[in-house]
Amino acid sequence: MELSDLDLALIAALADGLPLVSHPYRALGAGIGLGEDEVIGRIAAMRDSGIIRRFGIIVRHHELGFRANAMSVWDIPDEMVSDLGRRLGDSPEVTLCYRRPRRLPDWPYNLFCMIHGRDRESVEALIAGLVQRLGLGSYAHAVLFSTRRFKQTGARYGRPAKLAAE
Repeated sequence: MELSDLDLALIAALADGLPLVSHPYRALGAGIGLGEDEVIGRIAAMRDSGIIRRFGIIVRHHELGFRANAMSVWDIPDEMVSDLGRRLGDSPEVTLCYRRPRRLPDWPYNLFCMIHGRDRESVEALIAGLVQRLGLGSYAHAVLFSTRRFKQTGARYGRPAKLAAE
């Protein structure tokens, strides 16, 4: 599927989330010159073509009482990182999991996963459970707890709204 300028504008508008009104697709479309049915149809076409894989909510975990956020980083042998990354990613306590290159000699870690909890102790217990369940005890790792949140949004794709209008 080739994306039109309207598709890119729709993707950019969706990045801010749906408005909390009785007809969110109508309101979203009004901002970019599309009708409600057209917005729904374009989203469905992007979903069917694989451009949009899922359509869900972004939960602002801090507001729900999940105040301990930790990035657990692992030094996994390269030949095992894909398997362990999938297994970590399939774990319900892991909200984000990805591979990055090591930055030797100072940063040996190549597998990252994010875990949220109500407090540090519960996050540490979740990580300990992952270590035991997935056999990660022999791999170097570190746990980096967040100390301050500056921004939390969903991913941003497409052109910014200002550019889409030009």
